[in-house]
Amino acid sequence: MLEKRIVLYCLDSTFCLVQAIRSAMPVLVLKRAVFPWPTMASVSVTALVLISSVLLAASVPADVAFRKVSFDTSDGGKIHANLYGGGAHGVVLAHGAVFDKESWHEQATRLARAGLRVLAIDFRGYGDSRPGSLGQALYLDILGAVKHLEEEGCERVSIVGGSMGGGAAARAAVEAEPGAIDRLVLLAHSPIDDPAAMQGDKLFIATEGDRLAARRRQFDQASEPKKWVVLDGSSHAQHIFKTPQAEELMEHILDWLASHH
Repeated sequence: MLEKRIVLYCLDSTFCLVQAIRSAMPVLVLKRAVFPWPTMASVSVTALVLISSVLLAASVPADVAFRKVSFDTSDGGKIHANLYGGGAHGVVLAHGAVFDKESWHEQATRLARAGLRVLAIDFRGYGDSRPGSLGQALYLDILGAVKHLEEEGCERVSIVGGSMGGGAAARAAVEAEPGAIDRLVLLAHSPIDDPAAMQGDKLFIATEGDRLAARRRQFDQASEPKKWVVLDGSSHAQHIFKTPQAEELMEHILDWLASHH
């Protein structure tokens, strides 16, 4: 979504401060070494900053409306979530330990604009979600999310999970009814005891500096179809979305969810 306002402050003959009035856009400070204000050179620099600001704003996907929903788990818990988009292919987004359902907003928007129905959940103990009788059985929250998407009209359901959420997604893929999970995207997931039992087409993603050997062992034990992707850097799971590898990661996820294996 484009932001139309921009403010230019000329502080003195040496510095010019350009501040973009847009959330998450940094303040830019330009050093003017030789030319006084105003000159053609300084006007050109200002124009360049204005163009760059517009291009940066345009690269952020426009928000997609979502609605807040809740559903019960099989052990009596109550899970709250944000539901985006529509379509017959549902995707559950399962967050890591230091995140929550809101952390997926940009990715959920992107997936919804690609035609997917996206359910970003708060695990039990996060936000307003509360556990059931089995305490920290996080995989039950994901299985409840899968059931909710089926009740919403989805013909198939996939899961994207990061770190703790990836481990819960992997466990859910073991415990789910046969055929209940279509695709599985595991972002540096917490390891599980029996990766060979996971259902679905599995995409494993990690960075080269993030305990790669341990994650590779989980991949090697998993059944086909599966794919192994290593990204540059050492960021962990959802933290990759804050790095230059964010777009590459998103493209891998979109391709995996859309392709036929």
